[in-house]
Amino acid sequence: MSIEIKDIISKKILSEAKGYLDVGFTHSLNPYSGCAFSCKYCYVREMPIQKFKDIPWGEWVDIKINVAENYRNEIIKLHKKSKPVHIFMSSATDPYQPIERKAEVTRRVLEEMIQHPPDFLQIQTRSPLVTRDLELISVLKEKCEVLVSMTIETDREDIKRIFAPYAPGIQLRLKALKQIHDAGVTTQAAISPVLPFTPDFPKALEGIVDRIWIDTLNIGDGSMGKRSERLGMPSLFENHQLTKWNDKDIHVRVEKYFRKFFPEEMIRVSKHEAFPKITI
Repeated sequence: MSIEIKDIISKKILSEAKGYLDVGFTHSLNPYSGCAFSCKYCYVREMPIQKFKDIPWGEWVDIKINVAENYRNEIIKLHKKSKPVHIFMSSATDPYQPIERKAEVTRRVLEEMIQHPPDFLQIQTRSPLVTRDLELISVLKEKCEVLVSMTIETDREDIKRIFAPYAPGIQLRLKALKQIHDAGVTTQAAISPVLPFTPDFPKALEGIVDRIWIDTLNIGDGSMGKRSERLGMPSLFENHQLTKWNDKDIHVRVEKYFRKFFPEEMIRVSKHEAFPKITI
């Protein structure tokens, strides 16, 4: 699949947290617009940033080449106001999608954060490339609270290929999580959205995560499942004889199952438990 890649200048990089993130996060930070992983369930497909785009989602990426400079200027202003800064990176893209290997804009943001740290940073990704910056993340965690959250929506590679064929393999993500956790960085497995998994899924996460986050297409797409319906998710589940996994209350069953393997305080469910109350 060919991808149109452009360099752009962004006016601002820290966006005020609203809607889904307005539960403790103060800002979101998206180093890119667009995402090459092109997950079929991605709610961003239904947002204005894509709705008014002529190119299909997954086939374009804009690189915000001035993101580090913007961050530095904006965080300095926020610090002068003496208000907490809790950043979610990223809400509408993946900060470690393939172009980051070359563009390194996310890496430059982390370098700026070491000089001007927020109070809290959550790195949300589905890419093992995050381990490239583990040394920077380890330095940053000494200056502020840091959580690396890896999306692992299933432990089944065949399921991943149906819903997110261009995303990194599940085993690669698990290996990356272990490496990050072993380095002393707080980690989270984001089962987001819940996709069909095997009974052994919890065992795959044992010893490599500090927190497990459960989210679904019905409670996590920002419109109580309506965006997911417009994206054709019910039909995709049905076409693969997986309809029971698209139940609106699937999060209840998944939470109950995972509590058999992990302490209650490790399990969190969308939306109101999204902000991690952690102390490093």
